[in-house]
Amino acid sequence: MIAVLVIAGVASLAAFAGLHWYAWRRLVRDTTVRASLARRAGTAVFVLGPLLMFAAVASERAGAPFWLQQVLSWPGFLWMAFSIYLVLAVLVGEVVRPLLRRYLDRRSAPGGAEPGPVPEPVLVPTREPDELPTVTTASIPTPTAPVTPSAAADPSRRLFVSRVVGGAAAVAATGIVGNGAYGVLRGPRVKRVTVPLARLPRSAHGFRIAVVSDIHLGPVLGRGFAQRVVDTINSTQPDLIAVVGDLVDGSVEDLAPAVAPLAGLRARHGTYFVTGNHEYFSGAEPWVEHVREIGLRPLENARVEMGAFDLAGVNDVTGENYGDGPDYDKALGDRDPARAAVLLAHQPVMIHEAVKHGVDLQLSGHTHGGQLWPGNFIADAANPTLAGLERYGDTQLYVSRGAGAWGPPVRVGAPSDITVVELASKRA
Repeated sequence: MIAVLVIAGVASLAAFAGLHWYAWRRLVRDTTVRASLARRAGTAVFVLGPLLMFAAVASERAGAPFWLQQVLSWPGFLWMAFSIYLVLAVLVGEVVRPLLRRYLDRRSAPGGAEPGPVPEPVLVPTREPDELPTVTTASIPTPTAPVTPSAAADPSRRLFVSRVVGGAAAVAATGIVGNGAYGVLRGPRVKRVTVPLARLPRSAHGFRIAVVSDIHLGPVLGRGFAQRVVDTINSTQPDLIAVVGDLVDGSVEDLAPAVAPLAGLRARHGTYFVTGNHEYFSGAEPWVEHVREIGLRPLENARVEMGAFDLAGVNDVTGENYGDGPDYDKALGDRDPARAAVLLAHQPVMIHEAVKHGVDLQLSGHTHGGQLWPGNFIADAANPTLAGLERYGDTQLYVSRGAGAWGPPVRVGAPSDITVVELASKRA
């Protein structure tokens, strides 16, 4: 098993290095003159960027001083996103490159068109005195087109094409990452979803649950971002707030000030919290105690009666590695099966146990909707539902794309959200 992991790690590093070399070749080597200042600067960027990226990840995992994590995280994680779209843009440039060369070749030909075919020689009959007629080739001058160097043969033309394509790729990647970062930093937008439940009594028709997941407060997203999330949730005036995991990336000691605004969450029936996988990476037990201190109610494999329905919560499956995994029997085993049940569970894969235990609706996060396209294809393959509402037998699953972002503070093709789930009674 260890050998397989080592081989996979080496292969991943080799692929990573190869893609960076390819991008450097197209964007730096092919667009600059050897030994020039521009080439040295571009090469330095392609060396420093990956180093900062690995340093950012390593500092977070190793629990380095928080100030160091903050210094490394912004440039390191932004490079992570930028390099993805830089490589994709350069690949698209491979399609554009020959088309641009051909266009330039045609522009440089006489009259703006490619030289025409050379005329075939004309055979003309001739006769000498007292001889039989013979056929000879007439000496007809062959028109010659001006010789124009092609893009493949002219170094200055190749440099021009490389600079145009490389510059366009860099601008495209910068625009995509910049727009994706703006989408995260401005804060999540509100989505509204109506979910009919067969066992929900008429008295609970219209009950609104604000679902927020994957805020990921840490070295990148801090107190200001938390305040934007709180303001957005409170503006919806929900009946209940559900924080379904991955609230933080870091220790209570480092992030208590960043989490403090969550004490301002307001809902008529309170705010409930369940752990995500990142809570276990950060120290789940201290975090459960801390969120309780600021006014959130943790549901650790527990259930509360909301009057018209049961609200249950289970620990994240990652907790199994820490002796603190989900216990569905404890949370759901002795409840009245005639009552509707809503389950808070961080990961969508937990839906199968929810179905076995007769849950009406599971509220989850974890996927980020893929966060960075084309990562959505990977996330979709790893989860039963990537985002949105789906039905599994008699149980419905709603998956939020999350409010924040892990790693790069960037989202592409997966906008962040806070979802107001309105429960509807079929008896109404």
